[in-house]
This record gives sequence, C-alpha cells and structure tokens, in this order.
Amino acid sequence: MDVAHHCERDGSSGTAVNLVYIVEDETGNCYFDEKSQIQALNRTQPVLPMGLGYVEGVTHDYVRHGTTTLFAALDIATGAVFTECKPRHRHPEFLSFLRHLDESVPPELELHLIVDNYATHKHPKVRTWLAQRPRYPMHYIPTYSSWLNQVERWFGLITQRAIRRGTFTSVADLIQKIDSFVQHYNRSSRPFAWTATADSILQKIARLCSRISGTPH
Repeated sequence: MDVAHHCERDGSSGTAVNLVYIVEDETGNCYFDEKSQIQALNRTQPVLPMGLGYVEGVTHDYVRHGTTTLFAALDIATGAVFTECKPRHRHPEFLSFLRHLDESVPPELELHLIVDNYATHKHPKVRTWLAQRPRYPMHYIPTYSSWLNQVERWFGLITQRAIRRGTFTSVADLIQKIDSFVQHYNRSSRPFAWTATADSILQKIARLCSRISGTPH
C-alpha cells in the first residue's frame, strides 16, 4: 500500500486543505459529507474543565466572528480524511473540493464516493463533472439514514475534541485549528468498525415501534 499526504494553504482565501490518498488495488472508497455553519466563537473567558466537585464552566457571552463549512471525505480502508474549509455550502464549493481531490489522487485510482441525498451532490454541474470522470462512481445512501455515513462519526470526533469547547479569534483561526486537528488525526488514523449487527438494529427498531404504536397523540 502506498500512502501520500499533501497539505497546502490558499493565502488569498484563508482556505486550509489537507488531502491524503491511499492506493490499494487501484480502488478506493470514501464517505463524503459537509459540516456547515461551524461558528468561530470567541468566548469572554476560557472554558474551565470539569473537576472534582464542580462542573465544566462555559461563559454565556461570546463574540461571533463568522462561520465556515468543513468538507470532508473519509477513507474507509484507513480512516484518514480529506478536508477543506469553504465559506459557503453550495455546488461550486463542492466542485472545488472534488477538483482538489482529483489533483491529489493518482490518475490510475478509481475512487468510489458515498454521499447523502443533499441537492448539492446532485446538481447538474456536479453530475456533468462526474460524467466526464468515470473513475469517480457516486453512491447515494438511503434518505433519512445519515448514520450510515461514517464521516458523520468523524464529524462527531472533531466537534468534541477541537470545536465545541474552542475559543477562536477569527474564522482564519478556526480554520487553522481544524487544519491542525486533521493533520494530527491522520498521523494515527484507524478505520471505524461497525459493532452493531443488522439483527440488533432491527430488534431495537421493533422495540421502539411496539412502545410508540399505542401512544395517543
């Protein structure tokens, strides 16, 4: 297996880019999604960690410096992520992310993209771009089943470890800290492993249905 890492920063827009590609049997698989409206909050006081006898302390007042949208693709085989921050969440930004991916992935690699049914992923210009590059098959997960997309689990990790309790003086500062987290994460990334079986999931759904079926509304 060959592993390569590419990192760059666009000084004109403050965009941080981290791209990792994996070559194995000339085929790759990535879960893709966006985490939009990440706020650059500058709290008036640092967050005080939870300790013996007292809870975590977070001030109620803050200054909001703006937002960014994090585009990410998770490599299923290794757990490494491709990321890029964009100011907005539209099909032009999605196409820009795909172009960065295309520039960094070896031309002989076929990369399957697993996405949700968000309209941006089905925009005519996106479909045209993909049709011109058949090495990027697009697969859509069923509606209302975002939990199947493993990159959502990674969004949970970065939110918990780098964003939720963070204090950011600007959007650029927020992007820089996201960039640092991604670089550190990719050094020791591991694939996510499903632990629930299909039977256990179906049994849980059946229990839920039996409890709510007679609930008056």
